[in-house]
Amino acid sequence: MLTDKEKMFLDYWAKNRDRQKKLLYQLGVGLPLGLVLGAVIMANFFSGWYKRADMIANSQFNPVVLYIAVLLIAVFFAVFSKKFQWDQQEQRYKELLHKQKINQDKQNEEKQDHEVHEKN
Repeated sequence: MLTDKEKMFLDYWAKNRDRQKKLLYQLGVGLPLGLVLGAVIMANFFSGWYKRADMIANSQFNPVVLYIAVLLIAVFFAVFSKKFQWDQQEQRYKELLHKQKINQDKQNEEKQDHEVHEKN
């Protein structure tokens, strides 16, 4: 038997699974967290905690490359994390559907057995 929470999840995911699978939705929801990760990378780079790397970077560094790399990392992180979450939710949804089907099959068998016993 499914719990109320599982039934609520089945209803929610049946309505929202297609919307959450779209790339634009995944970018819109996941990009803020990806940009936070990018900001941490930029802060680490500009903090200058490693003096030798800082001297080399200042002499041979093109900041556009860093900005593009951070943006690509943020987008990748956003899409990858949301796709991973979607896959987890989809797996849970399929498992609950299977559990629900098994429960319904058992109930149908019990009902048929009960009807057979009543006839005899």
